[in-house]
Amino acid sequence: MANEQETPTKKPNRVLPIVLGIILIGGIIFGIKEYIYYGKHIDTDDAQIDADISPVVARVGGYVDSIFFEENGHVEKGQVLVKLDDRDYKVKLEQALSAQKGASAGVGVGQSQIVAISANSSSARAQAESAAAKLEKANKDYARYANLVKDGSVTQQQFDQAKSDRDVAAANYRAAEDEYKGALEQVGTSRNQLKVTDVGVSQRQADVDYAKLQLSYTTITAPASGIASKKNIQIGQLVQAGQTLFSIVNDNSLFVTANFKETQLTNMHNGQKVAIEVDAYPDLKLKGELYNFAPATGAKFSLLPPDNATGNYVKVVQRIPVKIKITADKETMAKLRPGMSVNVSVFKDEK
Repeated sequence: MANEQETPTKKPNRVLPIVLGIILIGGIIFGIKEYIYYGKHIDTDDAQIDADISPVVARVGGYVDSIFFEENGHVEKGQVLVKLDDRDYKVKLEQALSAQKGASAGVGVGQSQIVAISANSSSARAQAESAAAKLEKANKDYARYANLVKDGSVTQQQFDQAKSDRDVAAANYRAAEDEYKGALEQVGTSRNQLKVTDVGVSQRQADVDYAKLQLSYTTITAPASGIASKKNIQIGQLVQAGQTLFSIVNDNSLFVTANFKETQLTNMHNGQKVAIEVDAYPDLKLKGELYNFAPATGAKFSLLPPDNATGNYVKVVQRIPVKIKITADKETMAKLRPGMSVNVSVFKDEK
């Protein structure tokens, strides 16, 4: 018999189990790390940097005379940025001042008339008092002559003269009283006219104040400190009242608006610490604080909010805008721009 040839035994491949074991262990470690991480954090990448942006609006119309800033340049609050041609408004102010002077002169004339009429009323009062005294004397003389004429002590002619003097005195007294009353009424009328004139002066003063206010609007200043942008005016351009000239991104007003899913809000509240990563600066790690929550979902603020009262309703997880304050130095804040995309991670409270 021929010797049977021994076949070599095939060694098992141990590389594949080792690789699979490593992958399995790595997956388990990664899963544990993710479980631990998301047990302490609430993340979203649906977030961006926002800021308070102040539009600068022309309050009066006119031609642009001068521009004192550069687009994307920094401006300070109260700094003069644009000057409109103010010649028309200066003319209107001069007209208002002239009308005010005329009204004030009318007040002076009215006061002088009151003084003169008051003096006339005083004279009329004196004449009335004098006429009253003469009337009293004439009445006494008449009564005395009436008694004397009965016993013949005086003649009938003397009695008639006393009666005539009494009638004349009474007529003079009535005339003096009427003149005095007329003078008093004239004083009252002049005072009422003076009140009307005073109202006119107040109206003219209001016109002057309004003209000054309109003139001041031709000088346009920065409403806040920040970076001026979106300039859409040129020298010589005619602008209208209410037209937006440019905008200012306010300093120290940067914040993050993060749109979290409604299911993520369970463990979120004001004051929680937040980690912020900016896509434009991967190495920049920012800190923040959860400030407040929007009163409605983003869909409710859209132009055409969804109406779920339909037969084909499909439930969709909504997102709630959350405002986050940024804690950083001025140099870091200067790098940030509204609209930049960021990733935020809210730290859960430890139980």
